[in-house]
Amino acid sequence: MVKIKMWHATGGNGAGEKLDTKGNDKILLISDKHGAKSVDTENKVHEIKKELDSLVGLNNVKKHINEIYAFMEIQKRRSREKLHTESQALHMVFKGNPGTGKTTVARILGKLFRETGILPKGHLVEVERADLVGEYIGHTAQKSRDQIKKSLGGILFIDEAYSLARGGEKDFGKEAIDTIVKGMEDHKENLIIILAGYVEEMDRFMQTNPGLRSRFPIHINFPDYSTDELLAIADMLLRQRQYSLSSGSREELRLIIEAMPRFYEHNGNARSVRNLVERAMRIQAVRLMDKKEITREDLLMLSREDISGARDSVQN
Repeated sequence: MVKIKMWHATGGNGAGEKLDTKGNDKILLISDKHGAKSVDTENKVHEIKKELDSLVGLNNVKKHINEIYAFMEIQKRRSREKLHTESQALHMVFKGNPGTGKTTVARILGKLFRETGILPKGHLVEVERADLVGEYIGHTAQKSRDQIKKSLGGILFIDEAYSLARGGEKDFGKEAIDTIVKGMEDHKENLIIILAGYVEEMDRFMQTNPGLRSRFPIHINFPDYSTDELLAIADMLLRQRQYSLSSGSREELRLIIEAMPRFYEHNGNARSVRNLVERAMRIQAVRLMDKKEITREDLLMLSREDISGARDSVQN
């Protein structure tokens, strides 16, 4: 069980820790003298939750995050009323195809955990197998410890975590898993680890590693986006960049998105839409360079030809 320390907004050394009603240090909370959250902290939490809510789709993901936030807040209130408090492990498994928002949500979680006092820093360190597994005996443990050290006070996000178990018993990936488990035990108070990857691969990975399964109680599925959701993501990306679509280019974009599942065994989702939009912007730029006069409307509008020309960015 991970022991979550409730840190002061400025970090801290745990001076405000409390014992639960049985006298055990199961959960450590902000000292009473800091009382209710400051207005500044409440505003920051509100902005972070707005950022989460602004993400297209992911309703079940948002539900899970809100449950975690609500639970930790209620534990703090119970502590102030001298009621029994519970700690829960916050290590997580994110399951889904690439481009479904896993890394984005992990970053938002880090910020939320920092502002609510669950983590002192809340930064996100993203790694994959190559960042953890070495090439000779002893190298893997050192590389893994280095990544854990960088992550202290925040979140260690291990993408394609199932790849650590692909090489069998003699593979150095097993050493990385063992080092990670030890790091979880050694740094219970200020480290959260998120394992991420495809659904089936992650399920097999957890089934074959029972020691991990018991340490990662929160599993969140990130479903593929629907066509309408991917169009909404494209609209958001275009608004942020001050571009717009003609009626013809919107229809072309829809046709490309609907065809995307044919191009991938694992759908590229939002990442592919971003690549397509950015390619269309470059194609538009080449087209406009050939014009003698360029209007504001020209600069804003992506044509059907621009979108059609970007189609190969989701095929290759």
